[in-house]
Amino acid sequence: MHILALDTSTSLASVALAGHDKVIAESVFTCDRTLSERLMPEIERLLAMSGLGYGDVDLFAAAIGPGSFTGVRCGVATIQGLALATAKPCVGFSTLAMLAMNFSLAALPVCPLLDARKGEVYGGLYDCSAPIPAPITNDSVLAPERLLDMVRDTTGKPVVFAGEGAVRYRDQIVDRMGEQAIFAPFPHNAGHADNGAFLALDAFYRGEAGGPARLLPVYLRASEAEYAKMKRPPLQT
Repeated sequence: MHILALDTSTSLASVALAGHDKVIAESVFTCDRTLSERLMPEIERLLAMSGLGYGDVDLFAAAIGPGSFTGVRCGVATIQGLALATAKPCVGFSTLAMLAMNFSLAALPVCPLLDARKGEVYGGLYDCSAPIPAPITNDSVLAPERLLDMVRDTTGKPVVFAGEGAVRYRDQIVDRMGEQAIFAPFPHNAGHADNGAFLALDAFYRGEAGGPARLLPVYLRASEAEYAKMKRPPLQT
């Protein structure tokens, strides 16, 4: 089985091709304001380098969030289009679960954090003692101090913090968690689409793959446009 997986939920995007039990190729690249221009050429480059075509892909997968609204939409729409064009199944995976996969088989719980702007973080808590991370808490968007209180109250033991949110809010994490906070080395702060391919394969075997209409983004909060609409006064009739 060949899997094409994308992660476009942060400013560092990745594309991966994987077989049933191995990574065939992966590309990680910065994509601030250039994602729509670079994504399809990067996919085609990896396919060509691997000697594969779109028809050779058996499962298409994308990170469905949380993360950048524009980035998530772009990745999901791309995978929907490819799955529709090839009549192959597709499936989504959590951006935070993919980041937690950097610590597969770790003895300590892992808290992946992404910067959600507006003084908030996207975060979750995962048991990574097995090959597939198991969520201890639901993925959520909260102020850092509220999320850290939840993590501390849930675990009561050291926690590995990773991701761009862990870098940005490191001082607050130390203030809240003290010596129970363990910070990942910088290579583990980035998500990798090859980990997403492994999550996608697991979801496929659990019967979660399907048609493009089933692949939906998970934003966790309203978009700027939705906030503006909620604040807009009702029309007078």
